[in-house]
Amino acid sequence: MIDLGTGTGRLALGASMLGAEYVVGAELDRLALQVAASNCRRLGLEADWVLADIETLRGPVDTVVMNPPFGTKRPHADTQFLQAALRIGKVVYSIHKASTRRHLDRWFREHDSRAEVIMTTEMEIPHQFSFHRKRRRYVDVDVFRIVRR
Repeated sequence: MIDLGTGTGRLALGASMLGAEYVVGAELDRLALQVAASNCRRLGLEADWVLADIETLRGPVDTVVMNPPFGTKRPHADTQFLQAALRIGKVVYSIHKASTRRHLDRWFREHDSRAEVIMTTEMEIPHQFSFHRKRRRYVDVDVFRIVRR
């Protein structure tokens, strides 16, 4: 299992807690990756942490999990992650803004993949980037399960 854009490792560590056999967190931000490794040690879990751009990763892997950038500040950042995930993974679980569902449905069809929304929920986004204007914001998100056809 690999977590693309793992950040501080939340999804990777959750997968490890739930019994994933082998966990890798891939991240471009060195500091975030150090925090992920520290969180892993603190929790007594095992995972490998890789400093890498998603474009350089090679598969295959059984499962990809990710909470990619939503693509609102950097257009199509979400679909760049989806392309990488579908290139290396057999099954992908990915979190996206619910408001982009129609766009993503079209993208999945055009990229020979099948996706289903397995959950819709609200995600809290704390103020963490300079372009964030509010202390925290809540966004409706869809969790997709995606497979190549």
